Amino acid sequence: MLDQAAELLARADAVLVCAGAGMGVDSGLPDFRGDRGFWQAYPPYERLGLSFVELADPVHFADDPGLAWGFYGHRMHLYRDTVPHVGFDLLRGWGAEQRVFTSNVDGQFQRAGFIDVAEVHGSIHHLQCVEPCTDDVWPADGVSVVVDSETMRALDPLPSCRNCGGLARPNILMFDDYSWVGTRSQRALDELTAWRRGLRGKSLVVVEIGAGSAVPTVRRQAELASAATGALIRINPREPEVRHGRGVSLPMGAAEALTELARRTS
Repeated sequence: MLDQAAELLARADAVLVCAGAGMGVDSGLPDFRGDRGFWQAYPPYERLGLSFVELADPVHFADDPGLAWGFYGHRMHLYRDTVPHVGFDLLRGWGAEQRVFTSNVDGQFQRAGFIDVAEVHGSIHHLQCVEPCTDDVWPADGVSVVVDSETMRALDPLPSCRNCGGLARPNILMFDDYSWVGTRSQRALDELTAWRRGLRGKSLVVVEIGAGSAVPTVRRQAELASAATGALIRINPREPEVRHGRGVSLPMGAAEALTELARRTS
């Protein structure tokens, strides 16, 4: 299977990377797979009996902003401090043209040097107003949130909206989120669609990495993009099967699979 995948990449004119949470695991990032996995990453929330789904709810920014920013502030600093694993650099060596579609909000692709990244669920490195007072989305550069490691609550002052002065929140699509400003993400998604339409006559290979079936957004994008040619490489240690159409299944982690593929295409 590795040789088959390497052959697809060697012939590729363009590569679309579709990445889920599993892409960041080899960089040391938690994937929040189930309550147990979440609590292993954040023991204080187990003591509080709070799950990832309960915390990743925009209602807390209105009802208890210290709790909300405690969770997202810690994640913001975690992602800033995390170095992307070797697989990110290896990916950049395939295809004369590349784009990324990801459900991850961690900004790891940009930190690894990728420019054209469509973040379908937004980014923790950008902010918006809680209300929101406008559709403005701005970078979180320079924003620092102090979090008490025992209580996992953020200390004042909390990030504020640069337009109205009220509370700001990450520009991330959360559960039951009707206040998310999706304009930034939509622009990138529209650019991705235009890029795909402009590939007529070129060989596109889709490399899907670490995308599960529980929230199938990334898998659907990968299958849609590869439907015409079947040139899909699915890298996933738990759910590697390609059930629709043609493709190559690699039951491996991201860094291991990308390292092996790079060895075979060098």
